[in-house]
Amino acid sequence: MTLRILTLVAFALAISFPIIPANAQEVPIRALGRFDGWRENALVGYGLVTGLSGSGDSRNSTVTRQALRNVLSRLGTTVQAEDINSRNVAVVIVTAMLPASANVGDSIDVVVSSIGDARSIAGGTLLMTALAGPDQQTYALAQGPLIVGGHQFEAQFNMAQRNYPTTGRVARGATIERAVDARLVNDRGEIAFLLAEPDFTTAQDIASAINAKLGYDTARVANADRIVIRAPANGAGLAGFLSTIENTQIRPAHQYRVVVNERTGTVVAGGDVMISPVVIAQGDIKVQVETRNEGSQPQFISGLANDVSSLIISNTKLSVDEGHNDATIRMGASTIGDLVQGLNALHVDTRRVISILQSLKTAGALHADIVVE
Repeated sequence: MTLRILTLVAFALAISFPIIPANAQEVPIRALGRFDGWRENALVGYGLVTGLSGSGDSRNSTVTRQALRNVLSRLGTTVQAEDINSRNVAVVIVTAMLPASANVGDSIDVVVSSIGDARSIAGGTLLMTALAGPDQQTYALAQGPLIVGGHQFEAQFNMAQRNYPTTGRVARGATIERAVDARLVNDRGEIAFLLAEPDFTTAQDIASAINAKLGYDTARVANADRIVIRAPANGAGLAGFLSTIENTQIRPAHQYRVVVNERTGTVVAGGDVMISPVVIAQGDIKVQVETRNEGSQPQFISGLANDVSSLIISNTKLSVDEGHNDATIRMGASTIGDLVQGLNALHVDTRRVISILQSLKTAGALHADIVVE
């Protein structure tokens, strides 16, 4: 079957194709990246969750008993580790992200994960846990009741579980104890802006826009993902200077990409992504083999003869499906939107559309990057 595709007018429900104009709208520079030095920092700590209803770590967890003994000793209670025999406690790892502009007294969320053999930490309370950074300095203290989006119940070898009850959160459960100041200006008096999507054209456009607004030679392109900006002398008016840069409008370069999600069968691309002249023949053959095992148990014989036993008989069925939506498309230079519309008109399912797009890229007929999620 030969089909000449003319225009893109509609799409299958399972396929989404937003048309991106060649001249995209202007966006503020802050939407395209970040300043070097303005970033979050990872924190980690080790602590205990208490108040569990028999779902905590078992007696086999030596580290849990030792940790609980250490906590009790700091509170003035002396107890031997071997005397602790409770499943109401679980040892956990606590993680958090420290914002770039953290101040003493600010609160952040923490994630709590069991590292022992606890069945569930739902309903527990995290005891005070110090959260340290890569430099081993304590930056926050975490404590509070857990929010766990799951559960697990077990009785007489029956178990019911929902989600993952061994991980939870403490909303605003950590308090910042050490301030963090982002260092944006380096020793040469320069500020670097980092693009989230490296592109020389976009980087040059950003530098040109900054120079047009703040003066010649204020910004220069160092790489596809880095624009170096000369900071004000002595840091005077740095906040206003950065605000001016962030709100400078540019028109980013168009990215020619086709995003494919194989799990959901979704294809997303700009309608102007070009395809060279190509002929596509698509079809498949499916072979299915089914085996059915049946048991033969001649009880009237086995009762008389001890050497007679059951017999397993396997029946195999072979079926071949040559496919019902085979298609051949002959196209001149066109867009990917036209191609998908044509395949949709031929009732080609989205899984095979994805396969065709990948084959076009391999053949050199699709002039865009394919991103598979």
